[in-house]
Amino acid sequence: MKIPFPLHRLLAFLLFFCCLNANAQKKPNIIYIYADDLGYGELGSYGQQKIKTPFLDQMAREGIRFTQHYTSTPVCAPARCMLLTGRHGGHSYIRGNYEFGGFSDATEGGQMPLPEGTFTIGHMLKQAGYTTGAIGKWGLGMSNTTGDPNKQGFDYFYGYLDQKQAHNYYPTHLWENGKWDTLHNSSIFVHRKLKENETDTAAFNYFIGKDYSIDRLSAKALDFIGKNQRKQFFLYLPFTIPHLSLQVPKEALKPYLGKFDDKPYRGEKGYAATLYPRATYAAMITYMDTQIGKIFALLKKLNLDENTIVMFSSDNGATFDVGGADTKYFNSVSDLRGKKQDLYEGGIREPFIARWPGKIPAGKVSDLASVQFDMMATFAAIAGIKAPENDGISLLPTLLGKPGQQQRPYIYFEFPEKGGQLAIRYGHWKGVKSNMKKDSLAKWELYDLDKDPAEANDIASVHADITGYFDQIVKKEHRQAHIHEWEFVAPKFEKAD
Repeated sequence: MKIPFPLHRLLAFLLFFCCLNANAQKKPNIIYIYADDLGYGELGSYGQQKIKTPFLDQMAREGIRFTQHYTSTPVCAPARCMLLTGRHGGHSYIRGNYEFGGFSDATEGGQMPLPEGTFTIGHMLKQAGYTTGAIGKWGLGMSNTTGDPNKQGFDYFYGYLDQKQAHNYYPTHLWENGKWDTLHNSSIFVHRKLKENETDTAAFNYFIGKDYSIDRLSAKALDFIGKNQRKQFFLYLPFTIPHLSLQVPKEALKPYLGKFDDKPYRGEKGYAATLYPRATYAAMITYMDTQIGKIFALLKKLNLDENTIVMFSSDNGATFDVGGADTKYFNSVSDLRGKKQDLYEGGIREPFIARWPGKIPAGKVSDLASVQFDMMATFAAIAGIKAPENDGISLLPTLLGKPGQQQRPYIYFEFPEKGGQLAIRYGHWKGVKSNMKKDSLAKWELYDLDKDPAEANDIASVHADITGYFDQIVKKEHRQAHIHEWEFVAPKFEKAD
């Protein structure tokens, strides 16, 4: 009997059809890249003139760039907690940098761990069928605590568990799924000061090792993408650049040598000494940019480009005057007021870029007021699932250039450090309260960000109706913190009805 359609061709056709259908049903991959202490004005696409960031600038040209995007709070650990849990500063379990242990390997203790029962973006996307990875700086608990990233929704973790260890880019070790991974570096105490007027190159070379941690993080990120290319994956990539110390491989430093009238930094204000502090700072940011370029190249090589949304932001504004960083010279916060640890715009307004070829229109700029605790709702929308209870809104309509973007009445900020601070973004209005631990009757400052983005002209005295509304928002949004050091609001306000 003659078969009109050969069996092997029929099987090949069915296999091809199944593959097409599987690809059609595959949810988009999500990569969220998180810089550390990168100011609003430190990328070329946000006006930077001295530091080169070609790959992130290209990302902005090929995607969307937000001009009024905020971190949830202006320091490392709580910003990460709020990002991963979708909670603002009045609801978050972790609200400040609460340290355990010391700087040495023997005393490595990490930060306040996420508690058992926390539901993170990692958990959410795992339940949606994603393979989840976190590579970089964690800061939310060591592997022997409830904050272990492998217990908090991530199938794979590689990097720094303790953010104090992340002060050194040449550590003796990193962590991989709870196990110590030895690097080829001698022990370096990065807060060691050099003698006054020290110029001997050998003294500065003490702070340079063999294995640069960023190389390890980048390699693990590329490996994670390659291993999971046939799956749907979520990669959370919190790089440590440009957080101090100022350390970078010598080859990466060369393009910037002689460009900035550098003077040696000898550790007078903490962190590692370097002969060329300005050049090193610029080279670090460019080095991170180069690693991000490698990710885009791999996505294209693996034909994952059009099914992967890549996002980039930073955990807080540029660092204050420590460690040899000259953020004034680089105009790192783009003439905004404040830096890291401040709830003024320079401390919390961040770059935010998203790229998704074929989905996000190229070259778009959005002035939507948005915040990092929106990411849980946004990722849920991207994955096509319902988000758990959270404080954010989905930004997906704005990302895709489609109607239906939910509008929020305000964004609430609460930060217990540097004296206790509150801030509220309400339309074009911005309210700030400072030093609340010392002054329980601290008054609101009020700024019109449309006219005064630098927050130089306090107009609270003529807008009592707005500051009165802000008091009601605080009553509604504040929940008592679980440790005494973070509680500075509740005694001042009655419980909301």
